[in-house]
Amino acid sequence: MAEKQDDIEVAEEKNSKTTKILMIVIALLLLAVIGLGGFMFMGSDAEEDAEQTETVKQAPIYYTIEEPFIVNFSEQSGGQVRYMQVKMKVMARSQAVIDAVQTHLPAIQHELLMLLYSQNYDGLLTSEGTQALQQACLETINRILQSETSLENELEAVYFTSFLMQ
Repeated sequence: MAEKQDDIEVAEEKNSKTTKILMIVIALLLLAVIGLGGFMFMGSDAEEDAEQTETVKQAPIYYTIEEPFIVNFSEQSGGQVRYMQVKMKVMARSQAVIDAVQTHLPAIQHELLMLLYSQNYDGLLTSEGTQALQQACLETINRILQSETSLENELEAVYFTSFLMQ
């Protein structure tokens, strides 16, 4: 019987050694996973920082449309002849977009005149009406640029430098 007890003790010692080794391996794997996760987390912050530095906006480039747009509202004004004169500047952050505006200026002027002729005089007397017209001008110019060029960038803003209605 003494021999059987020695075998049991030897077997228990082997099981405890195996258990200790298994626990050490599990602990090392757990540390490796935590370290890898921390590295990935820190790496994603570095990527986000790189993306943020890449999205720094370039300086704006302005282009003045020299000729003012003049339209009349004789049919909408109850018999009174009303006029509107608008001077514009456009803004982009790419010289290629400004060059495209200059190249396609006749088409842009035509479409803007058609847009201005289609406006309602009374609607333009409000701030909301003027802002809606400004947004419509921007969309019109961008539509022309997209149809005529393959530029990815587009015009960012249209500014009315003079807006007279009488």
